[in-house]
Amino acid sequence: MINKALKRTFIAVLGNNMDVSSNIKRIREAKNLSQKEVISAIGMGAAQYSRIENGKTDPSVSTLVKIAKALGVSMAELFYDNDSLREVSSMDKTLMERVSLIDSLTKEEQKTLFTVLDAFVAKRKFKSTLKTVLQDIE
Repeated sequence: MINKALKRTFIAVLGNNMDVSSNIKRIREAKNLSQKEVISAIGMGAAQYSRIENGKTDPSVSTLVKIAKALGVSMAELFYDNDSLREVSSMDKTLMERVSLIDSLTKEEQKTLFTVLDAFVAKRKFKSTLKTVLQDIE
């Protein structure tokens, strides 16, 4: 495990080159998430999270991992220095929330869920293939 001093050094070095705080805010807003939603997902106080987004404090690596997970991005994306993040609709947000909940299921429940999803995907592919074949016959 990385000690706290090393974590802080890591963040400070990266922070000099990249504006992590504004990226966190930009990503959160692009995904139409409120600060309250992120705070509740990561279990942090509102004041502390606000200081992170406003660049008044540097988050620890473990906090960045939690924030990235709550935002549905990789930790590396918090350091990207571009505005290429696409808009995320409320439908996408709901889907992402549901996908993130899969981690809370037991392995058996996950297996069952994936089996059902695979069946739906196979059915969809079968219908599409059948439609193409029928069109070719006509």
